[in-house]
Amino acid sequence: MRQFFNRLLPKSWRSNTVVIPVVRLHGAIMSGGGQFRPTLSLANTAGLIEKAFAFDAPAVAISINSPGGSPVQSRLIYKRIRDLAAEKNKRVLVFVEDIAASGGYMIAIAGDEIFADPSSIVGSIGVVSASFGFPELLKKIGVERRVHTAGQNKALLDPFKPEKKEDVERLKAIQLEVHQTFIDLVKERRGAKLKDDPDLFTGLFWTARKGIELGLVDALGDMRSTLKQRYGEKTRLRLITAPRGLLSRFSPFAQKAPATEIAQAAAAGLLDAVEERALWNRFGL
Repeated sequence: MRQFFNRLLPKSWRSNTVVIPVVRLHGAIMSGGGQFRPTLSLANTAGLIEKAFAFDAPAVAISINSPGGSPVQSRLIYKRIRDLAAEKNKRVLVFVEDIAASGGYMIAIAGDEIFADPSSIVGSIGVVSASFGFPELLKKIGVERRVHTAGQNKALLDPFKPEKKEDVERLKAIQLEVHQTFIDLVKERRGAKLKDDPDLFTGLFWTARKGIELGLVDALGDMRSTLKQRYGEKTRLRLITAPRGLLSRFSPFAQKAPATEIAQAAAAGLLDAVEERALWNRFGL
C-alpha cells in the first residue's frame, strides 16, 4: 500500500526508503512455554511471522538464535514461514546469531538464503532424547512405587525401573524416523549446495565459516549491512513485536491467580529454564 501511494507522488517527493520487517526467533524450541520463561513454539511465533509477511516489502528478515528443542514445533514454524513466503511471494533471508542448531537449524532452512557470523554455530542435524534413571533411589529412601497399566508397553522407559533393551530399541526406531524427516528437509531446501560429507547428518555442528564449505550457510554477514547492500543505503529495519500488553494479559499475576497456581507456574518455569540451559550448554554457550 505504501508503494502504491508513493507512485502517486511527484518523483521529487518519492521516498526511496525500503522497510524490511524483522522477526526475532530466539530461545529454545518447546511446546507451550510458561509465563516466566517464554520459549519458541508455533503458538507464540505465528502472529509475529504473519504480521511480518503482511508488510509491503520485498523480503522478510528472520534473526535466529536457538539451540533447538522440539522437532515438531521446529517443523511447524518452518512450514508456516514457507507457506507464507509462497503465498505472499516474498523472499526470506535468515540471519544466524550465536547459534542455529538442531531444531534451530531446521527453522533456518526456511530461508532462501542463510547468513551468519563467522563464529556462529550451525548444524547438529540429529535427534536426541535425554532422561535420568533412578531404579535404586526409591529403595534407599523407603518408598514403594506402584504402577498399574492397561497395555504392556504403557510404562515404557519408566525412570524408576531398570532400562530394558527392547524399550531402548523402540525409542531408537522412533528417533531414526524423526532424524530422516530432518535429513529429507535439509536436502530439499539446500539441494546441490550441500557437500557430500559423511559427517553432515551425524549430529555434529560447526562454525558458520565451515558451514559455508558444507553448504549449510550461504554467506557470512550481519543483518543490517547485508540488507543495506542488497536494497540500498536508505533501507530501514522494522522489528516486529507482539501487541503491547499481550504478555501481561496471560500473566498469572495480571489475572490475580491463586498462590498455588502462581507457585505451579513458577515451578514449571524453573523446569523449562533447566531444560533450556541444558540445550545451550551442549554447544558451550
